[in-house]
Formats: sequence, C-alpha cells, structure tokens
Amino acid sequence: MTDLHYLTATEMSELLLAKQISAVELAEAHLRRIEEVDGRVNAIVTLTPERALDQARRADEALARGEVLGPLHGLPVAHKDLADTAGVRTTYGSRVFADHVPDTDDILVKRVRAAGGVMIGKTNTPEFGTGSHTVNEVFGVTRNPYDLSRSAGGSSGGATAALASGMVPLADGSDMGGSLRNPASFCNVAGLRPTPGRVPARSAHAAWFTLSVPGPLARTVADLALFMRAISGFDPSSPYAVREDGDRFGTGLDLDVTRARIAYSPDLGGLPVDAETARSTAEAAGTLSEMGARVELVDLDLSDAEDAFRILRAWYYALSYGDLPGVGPNVAWNVEEGRKVTGDDLARAERLRTGLFHRMNAFFDDYDFLIAPVSQVPPFPADDPYVTEINGRPMPDYLAWMRSCYWVSVLHAPAMSVPCGFTSGGLPVGLQIVGRPWADLDVLRLGHAFERATGYGARRAGL
Repeated sequence: MTDLHYLTATEMSELLLAKQISAVELAEAHLRRIEEVDGRVNAIVTLTPERALDQARRADEALARGEVLGPLHGLPVAHKDLADTAGVRTTYGSRVFADHVPDTDDILVKRVRAAGGVMIGKTNTPEFGTGSHTVNEVFGVTRNPYDLSRSAGGSSGGATAALASGMVPLADGSDMGGSLRNPASFCNVAGLRPTPGRVPARSAHAAWFTLSVPGPLARTVADLALFMRAISGFDPSSPYAVREDGDRFGTGLDLDVTRARIAYSPDLGGLPVDAETARSTAEAAGTLSEMGARVELVDLDLSDAEDAFRILRAWYYALSYGDLPGVGPNVAWNVEEGRKVTGDDLARAERLRTGLFHRMNAFFDDYDFLIAPVSQVPPFPADDPYVTEINGRPMPDYLAWMRSCYWVSVLHAPAMSVPCGFTSGGLPVGLQIVGRPWADLDVLRLGHAFERATGYGARRAGL
C-alpha cells in the first residue's frame, strides 16, 4: 500500500481492526511521509516519533489481546500547538513560550489518547492562534500543499496542511473567527466548528467565553464524525459543556437531502467576495438543488455580528494576554484594542449578539441549513501578512477579510467547511454549511451528502 498515508481515517481503522495492517506500520508510514514533504510545507513543528511508535505498539498489543482501545484505535493524530501536551513542547506559536513544556494535557488531548489515538506531533499556528495566516516568529510560515507560494490559512493551518499532504489522517484545531473553517477551505479538507460546549475546553481566565471552540479536522466528513465520537461529550470543567455523549456521532451520516430546506447567502449581507470563490459557492448551491434539496437565495444580513465579535474578542485578548510581555504585533494590537473596551461596549456587544441569536432562531424555523462562502478569497500569497483588498475594497486590518467566518462565529451555531471546487489556478475553495445550534450531526450529514455528490476532496495536492 504505497499510498497508505492517503487512505481515510475510517479506511485505516477498518484495516487495523481486521489486522490487515498494524498500528506500528501506520505510524511508520506517516513518519516517512512527514520526512518526505514537511521540509517544503512546514506543518509539523514538534515531531514525537518515539512516543508515536510506543503508543502504536501498545495499540497492537491490546488488539492482539482482543481489546479495542476506542474509536481512534491506532490512528495517527496531530495536535495544534495551542493544545497543552504533557511532556511535549507547546509554544502557542509564541517566542515567549518557545521552550515551554506543560505538565498536563488539554481535555481534548486526553480524550484522543483514551480513544486509542497515536500522537504524531504538534502543528503550526500563529501566535496564540491570532489570525487566519499560519506564521510565527518561532517556526515561520506554513505553506499550502496545493501551491507552496500560497497561505495554508489559519490559525489551524499547520493541521490542514498536514492533512492535505498526507502527514496525518486526523488533526485537531480551534476556531474563534474561522480558524477551523478557513484553513480547511484553503487546503481542500473538511473542518467543523462545533456548537460551543460540544467539544469542551477548560479555560483558566474566561470559562464563560463561547467564541473560541476546539474541533476536528480531517480529509472527509466521515472522518470528522469518527473524530467527534472521541472528542465530544460533557466535561464538568466547562460551565457550558453539552450533556450529550460522543457516541451520537457514530449513528450514521445518511440524510434525505430532498427534505432539506437550505438558505443560500452569497455574501452574508454585502460582503465583498472574490469572483472565483463566488462562482464555486453558487455552483455548490446549484448542486444541492440538483440533489433534490429546496435551495432558496436569501437576503441575510449578519452585519450586527461585526461589533459583537470585535468587542468580545478584544476584551478576551486584554484579559488573556494583557500582562504578557514580549508578544508579537498582532497580539499586542488586540490587547490594546481590548483595553479600550468600556462597559457600554460590552453591553452593546451583548445586545447585538442576543438579537442575532433570537433572529437566527426564527430563521431556522424556516430553514434547516444556511450555506455561504467560507472565506471571501482563495489562498493568498504566503509572503503577504494578510489580505488587504477584495474586489477593490480595502480591508482596514488583518481581521476584516475573514468576516464571512467570524460573523458566523457569533451565532452559537455549528458550521463546517467542505471542499466545493477550485479556482482556474487550481486553488481550493470551501463551502460553509451552518446549522441551528446543537445540530452538529445534521451539518455533518449535509456535508457528507455534498462531498459524495461532488468528490472535490479526493483531488490531491501536487506534492
């Protein structure tokens, strides 16, 4: 199996449990792949080969005794370098923590290990996940496997670049303003921003902050569901953790698309969208209509999310990093913005967010799903810090070009990116599927149906 590293995680799991391959063979295949291609991509920033092979041997020994460790038994997994990993360097993409080694694991890391996952290493991220372009002063820039001159997106760009180039079958990430969805779109893989609390996280500073969530990344939607079986479920360390077992994501992905009511918004309320991105999104709406879904063009305005997101994000940065010296310019700018936030600002943010929540609840009485662009542009040059204009409209700062993602972040709803085509230059484009709050499995089911009908995700990078 010369392309073992490009099998889906679901296929790998079937082969492992049938004892047609071993977990050690699988780990070795991925370690070889990392050695072959990561010098060009720069996705895996801390490699853990000894740990991976030790965990793989334990998985093989367990299976020989007739024991299956869990849904991720023997599968290689990479963790974003924002996730604490006990005994393994975790830098958060920051020179301040360049040599930091945590004593404990994040909840998600513990769950992956308990489910039988094999840790391959840590993936690159901008400093503290700040921005949708993966570059930092510790490890440098992560490049897009479909065009090494282009950005892999961010802030989970190391994870998606690793997936797209066959370095791992599963990777975790996190998403405040699009950090699971944008890099998935840029790298032609699938990513789910779960409903807040579905995949719980422990926060020492902002336990009630719901804009940032951890979540899964994979090459297929079925693999996302497999990963969600392991990482979702209640944990008392999060005050808003969803009380529903992860096994729900093992109940199947079949969906009667002919019963789906889908709202299609090309711009979420007047956002500029690159012409080729707009074309791919419109074609995706047409495909879903041809599949039998009721697809309706809607005039949906989410612009109230602008102030709500920026105020709450700025407040969070001042709270979390305001006392930390030596941070980079993006983090420092966010902290300064946070220090300007007043009580009146927070009140306005809460009013706006509450109003959006209630309006979208009414919206989802009429529709099951909302589809829209993930990112407003395709992958941009990796040497650029961010997108400065779209369709001739200047972007005032490094955040503004990602409104199509961060406006959705405010809705407290599940949202995923699934491959939906390519530009004329071969750059990936993703479709954003948004569901009503807590309907994560339904979002995966529509994504799975679209994925099977189109096959865009099967087009590999040219590495």
